[in-house]
Amino acid sequence: MQSRDTSNQQFCWRSMREDDLATVIAIAARLHPTYPEDEQIYTERLALYPNGCLILEVNCNAVGYAISHPWLDRQAPALNSLLQALPTCPSTYYIHDVALLPAARGLGAVEQLLANLLTAAQAHGLSTMSLTAVNNSHDFWARHGFVAIDDPVLPEKMNSYDFAARFLLKNIAAS
Repeated sequence: MQSRDTSNQQFCWRSMREDDLATVIAIAARLHPTYPEDEQIYTERLALYPNGCLILEVNCNAVGYAISHPWLDRQAPALNSLLQALPTCPSTYYIHDVALLPAARGLGAVEQLLANLLTAAQAHGLSTMSLTAVNNSHDFWARHGFVAIDDPVLPEKMNSYDFAARFLLKNIAAS
């Protein structure tokens, strides 16, 4: 297997804009075809918490996105569901979605993203970050300190994704 040279690829995370939504939807359709979400889901997340909606650019091309926001611990939103509003007293920083095209992988972009999200979570006074892991990504997230949480309340929400989806949590209080 050949390794690719990533030394000359410049990447950055920037704020998502409304005119990025078509690109976000196209990336989501390509990478998450079995987890479809309506355009209004992305539009709502951007409107509710623009600071948590980011675009990854490599050499000035959008090759990924991240959507995150303050939320309630162990109350992961079901797939393709509107939030209506963010909680007034959040208890976790929820990572709704991270999607990177192959051109963006192996650059260290996720590590930079997680550092930025950690800062955002701590600015809200939150001691955890959480997410719903799909597409056999549990091991990937475990390498970043996330652990699976078994709670009898969670399966109903996880089943809206699929039987293998898991709710993961990372304690950041000591980070």
